[in-house]
Amino acid sequence: MFKDHAKIINAISAAGEIAGRKKLQKIIYIAKKLSFPFQEKFTFHFYGPYSEELTLRIEELCNMGYLNEVKEKKAGYYQYCYSITGPGEDFLSMHDLDMPALKNCLLDMNGQNARFLELVSTVLYFDTLEKEEVAEKIFTLKSKQKYTHEEIDEAYEYIRQLREKAAADQPNIQG
Repeated sequence: MFKDHAKIINAISAAGEIAGRKKLQKIIYIAKKLSFPFQEKFTFHFYGPYSEELTLRIEELCNMGYLNEVKEKKAGYYQYCYSITGPGEDFLSMHDLDMPALKNCLLDMNGQNARFLELVSTVLYFDTLEKEEVAEKIFTLKSKQKYTHEEIDEAYEYIRQLREKAAADQPNIQG
C-alpha cells in the first residue's frame, strides 16, 4: 500500500514542485502511460484523464505531513501547489524506488502548461484510435479548449520525445 504513496511522493520530489491539481493529475497519468509503475486507475473526466485514487492519495499524503499543499490565489481562482516535506523525504528514503528516467520526464512535463498536458493526456487516453479519430474526439470533447490540428501534432511529437527520454534511461520501458 505505502509503495504507491511513495511513488507519488517520489514524483513530486523529482519535479520539485507541481503547481495545480489538474497538472498533477496529467503528469501522473502521462507517466503511467509511459510505462512508469503508477497503479492509480484513471477515467475520462471533464479535463481529461482523472483519478479519484490519486486525489485521495494526495489528500492522505498531505494529512500525514509528507506533502505540502499551498493554496495560492490566482486571477479569480485558487491554485494548489505541491511539494515534498522533510518527513516526506524521510518516508521516501525508506523505499527503494529506482526510476532514473522518471525525473527527466517529470521535469520536462512540469515545464509545460496544464492546457498542453491536458491535450497530451487526452491523446494518450485515446491511443488505441487512429490519429484522425483522436483529433475528432478532441474537437468534440474539448471544443471549449479550441485546440488546433497543429497543437495535436505538437502533442504527438511531445509524446514521442517523452517516450525516447524514458527509454534512453530505462531500456525496459516500451515506447
